Amino acid sequence: MKDAKQLKLLANRNRRRIVEMVYRAGVGHVGGALSVIDLLTAIYENEVDFKERKRARVILSKGHAVPAIYAELVEKGIVDESLFPTFRQIDSKLQGHPYTCDIPETDATTGLLGQGFSMAVGMAVVKKNEGDPHKVYAIAGDGEMQEGQMWEGLMCAAHYKLDNLVFILDYNKLSSSHPTNEIINLEPFAEKMKAFNYHVIEIDGHDMEQILSAIAEAKTVKGTPTIIIANTIKGKGVSFMEHVPKWHSSGLTDEEYEIAMKDLEKEKEALVYAV
Repeated sequence: MKDAKQLKLLANRNRRRIVEMVYRAGVGHVGGALSVIDLLTAIYENEVDFKERKRARVILSKGHAVPAIYAELVEKGIVDESLFPTFRQIDSKLQGHPYTCDIPETDATTGLLGQGFSMAVGMAVVKKNEGDPHKVYAIAGDGEMQEGQMWEGLMCAAHYKLDNLVFILDYNKLSSSHPTNEIINLEPFAEKMKAFNYHVIEIDGHDMEQILSAIAEAKTVKGTPTIIIANTIKGKGVSFMEHVPKWHSSGLTDEEYEIAMKDLEKEKEALVYAV
């Protein structure tokens, strides 16, 4: 098990990998990958053992943020960084959404918003029926909550008392072009989830101590699913990307790449020397 400081440094390294991948390929959903990477780093590093046949599963329902998964799978030795320039190209192992035929460790082929969460609910049902104690972690974007299939899945998971399902909302509050809640307002979201009989935990999705605490708390919940509402920042860690809708999906110029890498190097230095 890695502690918070180790995970912060790993998340920083993964952020640099995300930027590198999108820069080399000239395309990619960079903003949402940067908002979710702290959460994914903590889950993959401390909760997933790829050597086990039965293990925790991670379903990235917001599949367009897959650079975050590829970055972490580099850390795990499953993906080679030399493939970054091929990201989203035809016949590349690194497709623009998770694709289990090429990388089984991605756990589910996702992309059509809402469907990944439905798959996670199904996996949780099977695990519960088989007595498998491992959790299913399902990560969705806030814009994805505007899909009706999400709400069907939420009702289903609560009905079947899937306490092995941990639903994580990457609540960065930006869709592809506008603030999420200006398109369709989700609020009061926590109260809605409580009404659906979910155990609700709300955190800063970039605070590693809070992330670890939320994961630990979810493991103690019995008889109902858990939702972790992770308040995040789209483009987190790169000064000119944060809170800017353009970076939902965009390539980087040489100058933007240099600035982004300098930002992340400064973050790394601050983490290394933090008490």
